Amino acid sequence: MSITQKILYHTVRGSLKCLAVLPLPVLYVAADFIAFLLGKIVRYRRRVILKNLTACFPDKSERERLDILNEFYHNLADYIVESVKLLHISDKEMLKRFEFSGLEHITDAMNQGRSVVSYFSHCFNWEWAPSITLRCSEQVAKGNAFCQIYRPLRNAIFDRLMLEIRSRFGSVSIPKEHSLRRFIEMRRDGVVSVTGFMSDQKPSHGDTDYAITFLNRPTLVITGTETLARRLGMTVVYWDMEKTARGHYRINIIPMADNAAETEQHQLTNQYFTLLESTIRRNPAIWLWSHNRWKHMPKTAPTAL
Repeated sequence: MSITQKILYHTVRGSLKCLAVLPLPVLYVAADFIAFLLGKIVRYRRRVILKNLTACFPDKSERERLDILNEFYHNLADYIVESVKLLHISDKEMLKRFEFSGLEHITDAMNQGRSVVSYFSHCFNWEWAPSITLRCSEQVAKGNAFCQIYRPLRNAIFDRLMLEIRSRFGSVSIPKEHSLRRFIEMRRDGVVSVTGFMSDQKPSHGDTDYAITFLNRPTLVITGTETLARRLGMTVVYWDMEKTARGHYRINIIPMADNAAETEQHQLTNQYFTLLESTIRRNPAIWLWSHNRWKHMPKTAPTAL
């Protein structure tokens, strides 16, 4: 980072830390205003969101889709202030606000020396999920690693800020392009890991053109998560996100495979998107509809799940 970027970074970080000191009930007042700005004034990606909702839920009425849209803006606004709050939140408060069910599926694998791939998604609020380390202090004490795969942001200032936020509970962010190398290094060093893969957005350049029918639409999907898990023989689970109340979340950990090397090609990818669709249909407004997920459509017939 240049000197100018460093100055801007510390200015932005200092301002956000001042906001983070405020209690969440106060920040949620700000979130309500942000939701109003996003939905009524800026109309943030409204066309993309409604296009996605219309194609994915043709059975819903226009009123129902508008209700999902409005709730989405409120969830997005909550996500913003909750992410800022990570700069100043106690472990005790986070333990009250973020629960995990089915942790034994992860800890049992780790105790047997098996690293774990956690299929995850952009369901609000995914930034609080690294608090799993608070529930797995015994594994942390053993020197085992809790990680998340990420794509670096183009803006160096916000990339550095988000890395700091995501490391609040001691997890490690691994750039996508370095993931295989890092896993091989951890295996060599005897480090067992749990890693979250956000596998629900459009594939990057270089990914295979594997297509499925997802939310009623032909959809190109990421297969790299499965490829890595199968190559390294990792245990695979799905993190099913629920927003139980404002500022309160629960992840239900669902086992997918004890050893990915023993699964068939595309089995885990298909299973993941089946589970994700169930999560989204349960509460559509919890997913990141503003992403242009279907910008590129498959050229071949999709696999039906």
